[in-house]
Amino acid sequence: MRHRRKGRKLGRNPSHQRAMLRNLASSLFLTERDAEFDDNAPKVKGRVITTLAKAKEVRPLVEKCITIARRALDAQDQAEQFATTAERNTEAWRSWRQGDQWQQWNAAIAPVVTARRRAVRLLGDKEAVQILFEEIAPRFRDRNGGYTRILRLATPRLGDAAARAIIEFVGVHDRVTERSEKPAFDAPAAEEEVVDDSLAEEQAVDEAADEKADDDSK
Repeated sequence: MRHRRKGRKLGRNPSHQRAMLRNLASSLFLTERDAEFDDNAPKVKGRVITTLAKAKEVRPLVEKCITIARRALDAQDQAEQFATTAERNTEAWRSWRQGDQWQQWNAAIAPVVTARRRAVRLLGDKEAVQILFEEIAPRFRDRNGGYTRILRLATPRLGDAAARAIIEFVGVHDRVTERSEKPAFDAPAAEEEVVDDSLAEEQAVDEAADEKADDDSK
């Protein structure tokens, strides 16, 4: 029985499930890398096509990692105030390293280091974690959750006919709904129609009066 055991088995044992979800989440983050000269460059950045069940299962992991990185941005900004631009092992860097400014920088950067180590444990890929903290987290700085969307594809996967879906980051490939505008008629044209109607009524009255006068004469 599976009492209180949430999640999908996906036809794998627990260790295989965790490894597959880590790889899928890392692949989604790695699509944002600069792969101009890469042989295995992603077709579309910020998008992965997989089965519907896997997309629904990996989405909480992806959003959890983004939340961890987003909450560390304030500490990272605070640490940059105490950082130095000197190159490592230079005289300026050694003086900064032995001063009080380094102590302040070390205390400010500690939450960022903790967040990065936690993300590495969840994803298992240092390059994906670097992209997460440097590119993806600042993009969602003012967004509280809902960083990804799942779009189901109409055609199933060849071979086993499994339902396929797209998991992607929001804010990049958003669909813009355009509503058609109501037709507007010019005011002068409407006035001309009113004038034409009044002239037609006057002509009809005159014709009726002429016909009545002809009948009286007869």
